[in-house]
Amino acid sequence: MAMDEQGVFAGKTAFVTGGASGIGRATALAFARAGASVVVADVSEQGAQETARLIEEIGGQALAVRCDVTRAEDVKAALDKTIETFGRLDAAFNNAGIEHRPMAAADISETDWDRITSVNLRGVFLCMKYEIPLMLKQGGGAIVNTSSGAGIKGFRGGAAYVASKHGVIGLTRSAALDYAAQNIRINAVCPGIIGTPMIERLIGSADAVREHLIAQEPVGRMGRPEEIANAVLWLCSDAASFVIGHAMVIDGGQTV
Repeated sequence: MAMDEQGVFAGKTAFVTGGASGIGRATALAFARAGASVVVADVSEQGAQETARLIEEIGGQALAVRCDVTRAEDVKAALDKTIETFGRLDAAFNNAGIEHRPMAAADISETDWDRITSVNLRGVFLCMKYEIPLMLKQGGGAIVNTSSGAGIKGFRGGAAYVASKHGVIGLTRSAALDYAAQNIRINAVCPGIIGTPMIERLIGSADAVREHLIAQEPVGRMGRPEEIANAVLWLCSDAASFVIGHAMVIDGGQTV
């Protein structure tokens, strides 16, 4: 069964953070193609609105909301708006994240450390903190958090990012055990090098950097955002009903 097959999520509502671009946009569109109403949340209001427009173009229902995942009041307001608009929350993809340029651990400023961990880890925690009570109230749901290949191994020059993404996996596993018996399934995805605006920012115009990154992928190419979206939809679907606390690596063999 294709996870974007029309009707798999019919009558359900999905909430996607970091939905303005990249993996978030691809996943929001995939949920819509599968029949879900989609709330697109992002700190970039313009980008979120563009994703919502793309969803409406294919006949889907979407709501764009500006949301800074480091601010509890933003997260709560976005989820309140979700319930107000669509009446329920069935699936949440806590995907918002940021990168930092490569540097040795001792060279990372406290400001950069706090910024990275605040978005990548605190943001996931805050989203779950406000999503879970809504799912408990309706009797269940599914949550997927975005970690990374950097969540399962170290990378030189990436201490803050790697620490935040390891943290997402620990948070996912523990929370999954807290709510498994209450019909809320919580899992994570660990993307490898995916062709997204984040990767393009890191590469810039340096062909050598691009070639170096692609050389890390045994499949000989970067992944596509849609390849991550397919995994997220599967994890949120009834097809994955026995999958709890799993960190699914989708990285073309990079970390094997």
